Amino acid sequence: MIPVRGFDGAVVAVLGLGRSGLTAARALTAGGAQVIGWDDGETGRAKAEAEGIVLRDLTREGAFEGVACLVTSPGIAHLYPAPHPAIAAALAAGVPVDNDIGLFFRSFATEDWDRFDVTPKVVAVTGSNGKSTTSALIHHILAEAGREAQLAGNIGRGVLDIDPAGDGGVVVLELSSYQTDLARALTPDVAVFTNLSPDHLDRHGGYGGYFAAKRRLFAEGGPDRAVIGVDEPEGLYLAGQMSEGPGDDRVIRVSSGQKLTGAGWTVFARKGFLAEWRKGRQVGAIDLREIAGLPGAHNHQNACAAYAACRTLGLGPKEIERAFRSFAGLPHRSQRIAEKGGVVYVNDSKATNVDSASKALAAFRGIRWICGGLEKEGGLEGLRAGLANVVKAYVIGREAEGFAMRLGPGVEAEVCHTMEQAVARAVAEAQPGETVLLAPAAASFDQYDSFERRGEDFAARVTAALG
Repeated sequence: MIPVRGFDGAVVAVLGLGRSGLTAARALTAGGAQVIGWDDGETGRAKAEAEGIVLRDLTREGAFEGVACLVTSPGIAHLYPAPHPAIAAALAAGVPVDNDIGLFFRSFATEDWDRFDVTPKVVAVTGSNGKSTTSALIHHILAEAGREAQLAGNIGRGVLDIDPAGDGGVVVLELSSYQTDLARALTPDVAVFTNLSPDHLDRHGGYGGYFAAKRRLFAEGGPDRAVIGVDEPEGLYLAGQMSEGPGDDRVIRVSSGQKLTGAGWTVFARKGFLAEWRKGRQVGAIDLREIAGLPGAHNHQNACAAYAACRTLGLGPKEIERAFRSFAGLPHRSQRIAEKGGVVYVNDSKATNVDSASKALAAFRGIRWICGGLEKEGGLEGLRAGLANVVKAYVIGREAEGFAMRLGPGVEAEVCHTMEQAVARAVAEAQPGETVLLAPAAASFDQYDSFERRGEDFAARVTAALG
């Protein structure tokens, strides 16, 4: 655990008593704070009381008298579409509002570091798609190279639940826009921006607000190195803001699909080959085509970002390549779960938006596509490029008919509603050389409580169908 510094003897309120909230409460207590908590749900309040946390309804008048800070969970709205009443009350009372990420960055460094030969580092990864895979891949590479590494944040352990860093240790954080938007302290040594596509727009007041939340990690974080995907205008803009000139190698530009030129430091993938260029010459290359855990151009972008981050930490191209080859990938992200009769079955339940689903469709040929769910803003227009690889779509979800209709006349679509029916139909009709792919292009909450549960259901149905 990372004891939270700076609140010894102070009263700190914690709003939202789920995983991150309870961990924050424990870490605050370990640092000497007096913690009070509140959760809108009875279950959260009961768990907190069982741990001895004093409850106080933070929505009541006068609740913030004597409170030094409010720590809120990332899922609770603090500005758009409207702030939670407790957050609004804290702000009105002049009480600072923070989250566990901010607490981590203010508390991670300790006096023990003065005795270390190598100062610990934090690598923070954000972006719309690929940040989980990129974070896990960086962690895997470091572990394979024998470096002390911990994975936390939006993946793995809660950020305050990790162990204090050892000599030369590295913490890899996956950070969502909800986390970067509110954190009062953001000081990574290496910051990674994968890409940007529309998501969570209601929480950020639109696309500009969403980008601004991601940008805070760089503009306010001031990392020593910035690894930035430049395949969208926002990434290109961010790289320009962080750089002092064309040859500034504090910024590493990353791309999947285009060759990057110039005097700076670049890492890009084209036609399955990763190339690293620095000061106008190539200094590294990896053939990604046969690396099973990183299929498709979107994973090649993740590989480029992870490669660049690890190069900033002193790892060589060959040891990074060896780690690539042993990377198994993450559950629910282009996860190959079965192969039978020449048909491959792939679980990409994490493809919850149009952009990530489109990239999954581009990674395979002859696709029997299971899609549908709670559709997000922006419609399905962004799927057009990948639909050429689809043999047939099997649509699930409460609004399956409407989703199927919006795919357009060029796509054969069967309305199945349930995962059970969709898998049964796809398995029955799939031919050798084809891929049965779950890449929903929609959220899961109309039928499942998480994308993980949806992916697990898909895997279980496939296993049962294949016998």
